[in-house]
Amino acid sequence: MIRLFAPLLVGAVGVAVAQEAPARPYPLDAIVAVVGDQPITRYDLAQHINQLIQSGMPRPTTDSARRAADSVALQEMVELELILQKAKELNIQAPEAEISSAVDRHLKQTRASFPNESEFRTALVKEGMGTPEEYRSYLVDQYRRQQIYSLTMRKLREENKLVPVNVSPAEVAAEFERARSFLPKKPATVTFRQIVLAPQATPVAREVARVKAESVLAVLKRDTDFEKLAKRESMDPLSKEIGGDMGWSRRGSTNYPPELERWLFGPYALSPGQMSPVIDTPLGFHIIRVERVQTGEVKARKIVILPRIDSADVVHTGKLADSVATLWRNGAVFDTLTKKYHDYAHNEETSLLTPFARDSLPPAYQTAFTDKKPGDVVVFQIPGNRPDDTPKFVVARLESAVVGGEQTLAEIREVVRSNLAERGAARRLIDTLKRQTYVSIRLDAVDRSAARNP
Repeated sequence: MIRLFAPLLVGAVGVAVAQEAPARPYPLDAIVAVVGDQPITRYDLAQHINQLIQSGMPRPTTDSARRAADSVALQEMVELELILQKAKELNIQAPEAEISSAVDRHLKQTRASFPNESEFRTALVKEGMGTPEEYRSYLVDQYRRQQIYSLTMRKLREENKLVPVNVSPAEVAAEFERARSFLPKKPATVTFRQIVLAPQATPVAREVARVKAESVLAVLKRDTDFEKLAKRESMDPLSKEIGGDMGWSRRGSTNYPPELERWLFGPYALSPGQMSPVIDTPLGFHIIRVERVQTGEVKARKIVILPRIDSADVVHTGKLADSVATLWRNGAVFDTLTKKYHDYAHNEETSLLTPFARDSLPPAYQTAFTDKKPGDVVVFQIPGNRPDDTPKFVVARLESAVVGGEQTLAEIREVVRSNLAERGAARRLIDTLKRQTYVSIRLDAVDRSAARNP
């Protein structure tokens, strides 16, 4: 029953969907429970029921289903209130800035799922949430309560006042059987290794780009506005529109190539106001100007000139990818191939051995891995990093492929055991707090009153 302590129990109310019962008014301001000196009203309960429904609980449509849902939801609210009152005793407070930030993200995501503001507001009213302002206030309260609950349980656990109980293998098996219909299906997953090949410009094209970069530098040396020229000349899509602004860069935490790092932090580190020469890197030709420096950090701007890559370069890289795939299939060492061909300049990953859900992979990967088995090597295109939409080529070998479906006890045995142990500890705490706190459940009395006054 302690849903807040047991994620596996989500949906465990088990209210059946039956013929819809006729609507009956209930006094929303009626007190359905008292915990210590804190009342819980029918309105509070209705809001909590609505929250559970949004989280996946079936909407109760008969009197018996409604009573069952009310009873379970109210018990949860009482238990949460007991923990919140314990938090007050321990002087535990939630960080309001984090709560506000979390609520704003939630609101933004929710609002984005509706085509316009009008439909968003209509949906809020339909779900009993009122105006966006009222909904935000409700969310702030819910986030605050959950945060305080989590902080309180953590503190009690750290002080050894919330000690997990021993759980037998039989109890683990029984809990798994009880909750298995509510468990999410495990997704189909894959792991793989890859070599990403980026088309390379010809020496002639690189020389043309270098000359262009030198001409831009000559213009800058005549005191031309760096930001304005970056907006006009830079070919870096991420910084061009903001005048080449690189933001604050911290030593050791950037993905810049070594050639660039030397001018920011290394032996050639620039002082504020100084400008670099043209820097030749695997990413193109860079000119940077440092604006501000503080301990371990540099704020700079850049202009990037990229060498031209034409269709012949792309075709050549595609053929090279096929050759790399053949070498790999014939036993070539993966590490040797990556050192020679992989696009390290753009920090592309090589060994992705953490299982990925197939349906969360980029579309090109999903298509390439369809019907493939472990050991198969495939070649396919992916979008590149350049503003001219030059593609890259991936040579990938599927290392594992797990079919999705029902979770088994063997797979989540430890999760279930740990969950039961934590719930047992929480149950002990709740029982102790109930003995120490005045708790009065008045739901039946309210329901009888409503039944007498239809």
